[in-house]
Amino acid sequence: MEKALNITGYKCPTLHYDAGGIPIVFLHGMSYSNEIWQKIGVTELLIQKHISFLALDMPYGIKSRCQPKTRNVQKNVAFINEAVKTVFGGASPVLVGASIGGNMALQYAARFPVKGLLLIGAARGLEPELATAYRSFKFPTTLVWGSYDSIVGGEEKRALSDALPNSKLLVYTGAGHSAYHDQPEKFKHDLLELYMKAEQT
Repeated sequence: MEKALNITGYKCPTLHYDAGGIPIVFLHGMSYSNEIWQKIGVTELLIQKHISFLALDMPYGIKSRCQPKTRNVQKNVAFINEAVKTVFGGASPVLVGASIGGNMALQYAARFPVKGLLLIGAARGLEPELATAYRSFKFPTTLVWGSYDSIVGGEEKRALSDALPNSKLLVYTGAGHSAYHDQPEKFKHDLLELYMKAEQT
């Protein structure tokens, strides 16, 4: 399941499982690595369900094992695109992004085809250059926000939900910014629900 991708000038570890169908691509937050998805049991669940996935260590991550590092949006989005093409060919993925990973997922969806988005505490989702692309989004989007999130406010999340067509806002009561980490069983349920919606579009 583990392998390194050497693409677009970056060498980054990945967790990968291919069962055909729509793949899920995971983008971690700034303070995590791709191992977080394994830690909370998401990768194990998807293997049991025979759902393809790619959990990327991203060049922006503080704890990422990618070399070299960069926070440049264009370079990170190019890396995601090349990773999806390399691993899954022409398949359009469901993207799961946490915090800065949520922003990267939105940036990717503004440029390339996707089947759905699941965004947890997505950062800077209302940037003007991004917001103009939202009207063309035809796929389902689920936004997750922890009620104790001290980084991204509830008003910002509600405004982002209003800006995104076909979106659903879920509040994880008592969870912090990393709501998927705080309430992993709820997160896994919501991920599978979004995935089923993506399969129907």
